[in-house]
Amino acid sequence: MCELMGMSANVPTDICFSFKGLRERGGRTGPHKDGWGVAFYNNKGVNTFKDPNPSHNSQIADLVSDYPMKSCAVLAHIRQANRGRIALENTHPFTRELWGRYWTYAHNGQLSTFKDLPCSGYTPVGTTDSERAFCYLLSELAKRYPNRPSNRKAAFRFLSKKTKQLHQRGVFNMLITDGDYLLAFCSTKLHWITRRAPFSVARLSDIDVDIDFSEHTTINDVVTVIATEPLTNNEHWQKMQPGECVLFKLGEVVLQIDP
Repeated sequence: MCELMGMSANVPTDICFSFKGLRERGGRTGPHKDGWGVAFYNNKGVNTFKDPNPSHNSQIADLVSDYPMKSCAVLAHIRQANRGRIALENTHPFTRELWGRYWTYAHNGQLSTFKDLPCSGYTPVGTTDSERAFCYLLSELAKRYPNRPSNRKAAFRFLSKKTKQLHQRGVFNMLITDGDYLLAFCSTKLHWITRRAPFSVARLSDIDVDIDFSEHTTINDVVTVIATEPLTNNEHWQKMQPGECVLFKLGEVVLQIDP
């Protein structure tokens, strides 16, 4: 299996601290050594870094860990290959355009069947079940809403119904974002935490690093981090239930759909 990480915030925020913990699981404290990637939204653009090599000793990961690229929406993934060879084209996250916006997606799990998923208008580049499922989700969205809907929250509600259908085909933990909203779907394992004032010290579980968030934030900041497994060992993370969907915007929960 792979591991996911996402961030939704109300102010541009860097993920240096969280990514330092996640990357250790890519071949050092975890078996996810078959590639990694991270996507940062900047207005309508997406800055993506991907590498088919283990994240724990990747020089590109060094840059992401140490350079404070700030964003209100971030998606990251470390891969343990089960469908598709180890290659850049099979490395998450994947990005496509819909309604004049970039959509980015990452998946943890394995679908028992996926080649029959219709994906008109979107063609997978690699050979993973993950990318095929992404193309399917976007094609279903485009079919349901030929033009950009005025209520994107309703579009994400529609998307949540499709994720539940994919959940019936196997393990389908997923994060997807259009840069404003971020949808998390839990098939087996997913956690999240929202940090707001009063901020305190957090300690990573996988490496001896801590941070006092009160020194880097204002009282108005709201930052939510979603991860397969909690990244810190001294904070309370919310554990999602199998079949549960949570939609975030600017760090806040705006929709929660129970299993």
